[in-house]
Amino acid sequence: MQRNDIIKLADGGGGILMDQLIKQTISSHIWKKRVRDGVGLEELDDGASLRVGGKEVVVSIDGHTVDPIFFPGGDIGRLAISGTSNDVAMMGAKPLAIVDSIIVVEGFPMRDLEMIVSSMNETAREIGVAVIGGDFKVMPKGHLDKMVITTAGLGIVRRGRPVLDSGARPGDQVIVTGSIGDHGISLLAAREGLSFRTSLVSDVAPIWKTVEAALSTGKVTAMKDPTRGGLASALNDIASRSRAAIIVHEEKVPIKDGVKAASEMLGLDPFEITCEGRAVICVDQSSAEDTLAAIRGTPYGRNAAVIGEVVDLRPGYVFLETSVGGERILEKPIGEPIPRVC
Repeated sequence: MQRNDIIKLADGGGGILMDQLIKQTISSHIWKKRVRDGVGLEELDDGASLRVGGKEVVVSIDGHTVDPIFFPGGDIGRLAISGTSNDVAMMGAKPLAIVDSIIVVEGFPMRDLEMIVSSMNETAREIGVAVIGGDFKVMPKGHLDKMVITTAGLGIVRRGRPVLDSGARPGDQVIVTGSIGDHGISLLAAREGLSFRTSLVSDVAPIWKTVEAALSTGKVTAMKDPTRGGLASALNDIASRSRAAIIVHEEKVPIKDGVKAASEMLGLDPFEITCEGRAVICVDQSSAEDTLAAIRGTPYGRNAAVIGEVVDLRPGYVFLETSVGGERILEKPIGEPIPRVC
């Protein structure tokens, strides 16, 4: 694909266009991309790492521009803490601390700010994360849409080296920790005033305890949270960076009826829709059953399922075995189909 002369909305959508922008326009201008043997910018993983005092410290940062800032099942505060702590968790690190930057527009209601900060606190309390510092700024009217929150998280790797997207190996089983597409569809419905037969709420949640259960039980080889670009993007990242292929069985992927109905009505692919409280976990086949049971024993993993396997076939590709008996390539989306979803 050719580079754009201007930045487009899809360039920040977590798909192929964003990968291209980061590699060609951002990473190419950075002279040093890692600290010693830590995980750095070149890996394009959920975060980075460096060794401090004999410990492997994981660092991750994310900006949150979601619209609307209050949505069914959550708000921008819960999203900010969950999103960053989950990125730290995806690398096998226990989230410990978060710093934040909150920017609001002049005239923003003080009551709304208090509600959002309270939500941030409650979400951090769920997994024992401390909010240890931050920054607050106000923009003039007309220069910002309500609020932007940026959060940076720190965590310590539970044991050994961080878990990377590149660690999946043929024979691994692929687990998703819950139903997909809930966040994107519920947010779109709230934004556009849509109503469906079933009441949908966002899956936004801090999922460290679910990840901890998986790490404690099985040999986890790779993890990714299916945020922007959804499950399709997460699986493609794992496949391409692991230089392996993944086969997914459509009938095994948990998707709520409301998400299916809304996706069909709006012409969306549920595999490309953002989740904010799910993880894709690749685990050695020998411990897959125990790992799945452990994940299902956590509050945010009750509907977890094994949806496929890693295979030694056409490295970098994800194949979807459809419910009608066919097969197609599940490609990484160009961009996020629902803008400002996180």
